[in-house]
Amino acid sequence: MPLSSSKHHPSLLWAKQLAIWVLPVALLLALVPLQQQRLANLQDRSVTDQNLDQQDQATAATLALAQKMPTFGFDNLVSDWFFLRFLQYFGDDEARAKTGYDLSPEFFRVVIPKDPYYRMFYLFLSGSTSNFAAQPEQSVAITAQGLERLTPTVPSDGFYIWRYRGVDELLYLGEGKAAQQSFQSAADWGRQSPAEEAPIIAENSQRTADFLANNPLSKLAQVNAWASVLANAFDDATRQKAIDRIEALGGSVIISETGELMLQFPPDD
Repeated sequence: MPLSSSKHHPSLLWAKQLAIWVLPVALLLALVPLQQQRLANLQDRSVTDQNLDQQDQATAATLALAQKMPTFGFDNLVSDWFFLRFLQYFGDDEARAKTGYDLSPEFFRVVIPKDPYYRMFYLFLSGSTSNFAAQPEQSVAITAQGLERLTPTVPSDGFYIWRYRGVDELLYLGEGKAAQQSFQSAADWGRQSPAEEAPIIAENSQRTADFLANNPLSKLAQVNAWASVLANAFDDATRQKAIDRIEALGGSVIISETGELMLQFPPDD
């Protein structure tokens, strides 16, 4: 019966096969304006502030559309595409010096809902949105949206994501109680994870959670969080900022001859 049915509907089979190939192409074509604008900027590095503002407006419109646009089952492809677009946006130092990083969270409103399982997305979300765009509340909200779809073992390194959220809450929002809960979740997930580094991260996260439980403004917890920022910093300015904050809290960062960083905690909390 299936063979007979297929013979009587060749046009239907052809349409389905065509859709499988055409829909991804159509989706990519819809993203061409981003690439065209980028190429135009490469050809003319003397773009004016007005041009850059117009570029950001066009990018914002594309991102708003992408948040609502159906992906026809190609969520990972769309997520990866827009993450690459984010890296170009974030790495354009000349443009960002003039127009800022305000669109950072908008990229991740596309990226994370379509692929919440890749841990590094959250690291870039936190670094770009909290540190560069000064929108930590947006970083926490988008991270929370992704965490709703994760479990303690999927992905196996998901405990890091709770830590990124805790760092944003503690250092950028000043919400010690919320940060304590996030670090506790990181510890709980780490103890259930099969990842090789999970036991160490679980222990570290539990220690930070305990610091915050006893003192929501714990210097030890803040130093620990800034050490995480230092370890994951994208640039020298962020690394220096983390070192300065650690020293201001009474801790110190020692750099060995081999370039290894050693952290000394403040003597009191």
